[in-house]
Amino acid sequence: MASIPSKNTWMRRQQCPCGDWKCFVTYDGDAEESAAASQLVKNGSCSSFEAMVAPYVGMVFKSDEDAFEYYGNFARKNGFSIRKERSRLSPQLGIYKRDFVCYRSGFARKRPTAEHQRDRKSVRCGCDAKMYLSKEVVEGDCQWFVIQFSNVHNHELLEDDQVRLLPAYRKINEADQERILLLSKAGFPIHRIVKVLELEKGIQGGQLPFLERDVRNFVQNRKKVVQENDALLCEKRENDTGELLEACRATKEGDPYFVYDVTMDENDKVENIAWSYGDSVQAYTMFGDVVYFDTTYRSITYGMLFGAWLGIDNKGNTVLFGGTLLQDETPRSFVWALQTFVRFMKGIRPQTILTDLDPGLREAIRSELPNTKHVVSIWNILPKLSCWLSLPLGPRCAEFRTQFEALYLLDSAEDFEYQWNQMVGQYGINSDKHMALLFSLRTSWAFPYTKGCFLARMATSGYSKSVEAFLRGVFSAQICLRSFFDQVGNYASHKIQASEEMQYMHIRTCLPIEEHARSVFSPFAFRAFQHELVQAMQYASSEMADGSYVLRHFKKMDGERLVIWIPEAEQIHCSCKEFEYSGILCRHALRVLLIKNYFQLPEKYLPSRWRKESSLAPYDNPGDQNANDEWFQEFRSLTGTLFTESSITKERADLVHRELSKELKRLINEVTNMPPSDGVAMDLTVSLTG
Repeated sequence: MASIPSKNTWMRRQQCPCGDWKCFVTYDGDAEESAAASQLVKNGSCSSFEAMVAPYVGMVFKSDEDAFEYYGNFARKNGFSIRKERSRLSPQLGIYKRDFVCYRSGFARKRPTAEHQRDRKSVRCGCDAKMYLSKEVVEGDCQWFVIQFSNVHNHELLEDDQVRLLPAYRKINEADQERILLLSKAGFPIHRIVKVLELEKGIQGGQLPFLERDVRNFVQNRKKVVQENDALLCEKRENDTGELLEACRATKEGDPYFVYDVTMDENDKVENIAWSYGDSVQAYTMFGDVVYFDTTYRSITYGMLFGAWLGIDNKGNTVLFGGTLLQDETPRSFVWALQTFVRFMKGIRPQTILTDLDPGLREAIRSELPNTKHVVSIWNILPKLSCWLSLPLGPRCAEFRTQFEALYLLDSAEDFEYQWNQMVGQYGINSDKHMALLFSLRTSWAFPYTKGCFLARMATSGYSKSVEAFLRGVFSAQICLRSFFDQVGNYASHKIQASEEMQYMHIRTCLPIEEHARSVFSPFAFRAFQHELVQAMQYASSEMADGSYVLRHFKKMDGERLVIWIPEAEQIHCSCKEFEYSGILCRHALRVLLIKNYFQLPEKYLPSRWRKESSLAPYDNPGDQNANDEWFQEFRSLTGTLFTESSITKERADLVHRELSKELKRLINEVTNMPPSDGVAMDLTVSLTG
């Protein structure tokens, strides 16, 4: 009897947002693996095989599996395949001998002939090619030694285009399996499925790493498994969702602020479920102005979609506001999810919501969040480009992506539309449905249209990597939905309860406005502000007759910015709209404030979400920054002088290296033996270049 997997496996959604059910998405990593596999099929061998040394007696491997892989690669390069033959076992060493032989080794056993048995000719012909291994313990480590090797065959070896057809090398990878099952479910016959795969991979007929009969066998076997497992899956899902509900009830008892909701289908079984933690609701009150609703992953076991409501706190950390498991990806399910989330958050709707390109989600947001700005994250678009365009563009796909990224960052909507038309014409993809989709949604993702939307620095690659790290952590192997729920909760609790270590924030300009910003902003926000302040020094300003300013970079003739200053209201507006976009004043506005002799930032340009006091967990006592500055300057002066003097001659350098090493070791020992104090550990990173 077949058995279903004990683990609930998650994978990236593959349905393309273009709406064509026959179109699916593979991501950059998947595409690279597929391309590598296709190249291997075309070439018959990879470059690493070409430099491979034949096994020899005395050759050492860390494990028998390493040896089998090495011998298998050698066999493929030389036109045959191998199989595992005998092994010997001992109580002390376990398996201590392994025999690997040519696939044509030995002879077929004679069996009684059945009435309807097919007369299949055996490929075995008594070939004596082999590699025998023995395990020995050397200095406490187990190693496998080649004790016998022969590469003498009594049959013809195959050419590169033939060896790939041996059963040992005909593998259907996971992505192709999913695609085959989808096409089979849609009613495609086997030969059509093979043709579709060849077209999608851009290879000639017969060049797939598997045969049509392999596809047929896979589909037939999978259908049997599915039929046998349907009842088990239903039972497992019912049990797991029941345990998930029990976990929600138990969490509610321990945390009165925990909230959850569930919908049941006509058979009184769980359809959709959503939840949020008390700390998450509190975090939303401070950082819920921008929400990223990620719906990247779905469960293969149950077909359920996981949605995570995420944000960013004043430290730049990813914050979890809540999670949901949805039965499907229809607008109805997304509407329920959004309604439930808003109810969890006490009716407070976000100012901006970021998502992917999902059409059902777009429709639900238009319906439920009409006053919320909907932005499609560029980091949900870029990974799809290679999948969409690798076939029509071929090797020019990487060049197109570079041009696409530059186009995304244009400042003017007019320039964007003009250069877009030029770009799609240049690459001959004017009629491509994916490019048409992106252009129709340009106001939701392209920077010229979204730069006025508040995104709180969530459109950066750093935040995208943080979200991906969160998802990888949550979607490690789980036994059941209960374990998955616990893991999500552990992540939320860890992120919110962890106390932030004090980060020493160095002054770079000695301007009073920088001192003021340091006293108010969190380290994450201060670093962003400081970067803009340093860059402000590189801009020249020209005051216009109406009191506004035009700013230009001292090295750039184009890209000027208009800054409007309203003194009576202490308001400043820049055409780059960086403050509206991130909540941090831009370099152009800061330049004008410096011209106006501002020693402190106006209160309205110190958003509460970026202030120190908005932290979910209190900062460690930061101490007196001014005193730290004085100490740090003295320390840097001494080390700088030491470095300069010691670099004059080799004799000086050797002396400093020798004496300083001894003195530092002495100080470290002395400090570590001192009793703990209530002082603050400062960042003593020294920049010898000043």
